[in-house]
Amino acid sequence: MPRKKQTTKSRIVKAAWNLFYKNGYDNTTVEDIIKLSKTSKGTFYHYFKGKDALLSTLSDLFDQKYEEINNTLDPSMSAREKLLLLNHELFYMIETSIDLNLLASLYSSQLITRDNRSLLDDDRYYFQLVTEIITAGLKSEEFRSTSSAGELVKIYTMYERALLYDWALCEGKYSLSVYSDKLLPHVLDNFERGI
Repeated sequence: MPRKKQTTKSRIVKAAWNLFYKNGYDNTTVEDIIKLSKTSKGTFYHYFKGKDALLSTLSDLFDQKYEEINNTLDPSMSAREKLLLLNHELFYMIETSIDLNLLASLYSSQLITRDNRSLLDDDRYYFQLVTEIITAGLKSEEFRSTSSAGELVKIYTMYERALLYDWALCEGKYSLSVYSDKLLPHVLDNFERGI
């Protein structure tokens, strides 16, 4: 996947989430976000109606992290190694820089919204990357072709959402990345054996 230049919108999103984590959502102002993202008030309001509109952009932040990690992956890594690394790095980033209450808000909003459900949006970079890796794993016969790429992508992404939901439900009482490092290999074993 080609590397995209960081857009102004993604700079605003990244700055906002850094401030939400550091200062809390309520203590972060639009002015703080504008200053950290090095944009103008007009530019901010071109992309967002206000601070509340940024709550639905958490999945954009995840995609930025996936793109960042993907750009450093060694092409000789197996599909399994890539998925393990991507998962570990994203989950580590979540547990160390995303406010747990905001993550819970995102998950609860996704259950009741009639608008875009960003966590299920197949057009996201996340889904494209995971599909690319799993398809390569099937093509190289690292993963058995008893399931389609689409089915394996669904299982993998469902695993990640389920673990994030449980972590938020347990109020972050365990290390998300460490716990996933123990569980994800078992999921990928089944990809290799065939489901």
